Amino acid sequence: MNHPVETYRGEHFFQKNLLLYVNRAVESIMSPYHDHDFLECVYIAEGTGYHHIGDQVHKVSKGQVFFIPIGISHVFRPLSTNKKSSPLGVFNCVFSPLLLHKLSAFASDYRLAQLLNDMENGHCPYYSCMDNNDEFEKLFRSMHREYELPRTGSSDYLHSLLLQLLVTLQRSMEHDNLAQAAQQTSFHMLLNELDQHYNQELTLAKLAEASGWSERHLQRLFMQHTKQSFYRYLQNLRIQKSQELLRGSMLKISAIAEMVGYRDIHSFNALFKRCTGMTPSVYRKETTITGKLIR
Repeated sequence: MNHPVETYRGEHFFQKNLLLYVNRAVESIMSPYHDHDFLECVYIAEGTGYHHIGDQVHKVSKGQVFFIPIGISHVFRPLSTNKKSSPLGVFNCVFSPLLLHKLSAFASDYRLAQLLNDMENGHCPYYSCMDNNDEFEKLFRSMHREYELPRTGSSDYLHSLLLQLLVTLQRSMEHDNLAQAAQQTSFHMLLNELDQHYNQELTLAKLAEASGWSERHLQRLFMQHTKQSFYRYLQNLRIQKSQELLRGSMLKISAIAEMVGYRDIHSFNALFKRCTGMTPSVYRKETTITGKLIR
């Protein structure tokens, strides 16, 4: 879906010789889709609503943090037009990529220096996470107070708070990457287990109990990594194994059906035809003829 997109310019926000801007706002249902020529970090400080980003819509609630790069069209909107009954309050911290170049001089950790460089050059993608221990909320509140009530050294203090914010963001990104890698490894091991025990009586509930994941999360993992539901993946795996047996043995089809987990030969025949376009007997005949011709 195409939306009219406004472009927000940093020159409109950056004042007081600063290359950043901090505010707290209550989002409106009429807020326009927009992109910007600066980088933005957002903290959901109050209520629930929606984040429209690109062609996707995600529900948001208090405690979520977002990093939005340059050029990404998006908008936050509340659940309804009534700001009193369903407000969506956010802290916004926007900053110029030029500021990142200055801050990188203070980055002694190469991972932080790399993050600042990636952000400055547009190589850091959109990211969101939950503020599980209130670290982000405290930083946004401190930045907002310092911006609204400036004192001696406020610009330097704001720069140090922004650096803390980006360090906290990087730690969250690294934690998510490690957790994702661990999850992918565990799911890969689970698929290996299915390869070994595909002929047993398997259900999503049993697999969830053995893996420690909920059924819903496990179903999401199958869709994410195999582009199939658990049951479709298991069916296709069993049919694949039965094809191997049909090509490589002279076992009866009923015996092969039972070996791959189907006791009802009629159900097996119907499923095999749906998956391959032919019955098991025709498949065996066709592959046998093809094999002879190749030899």
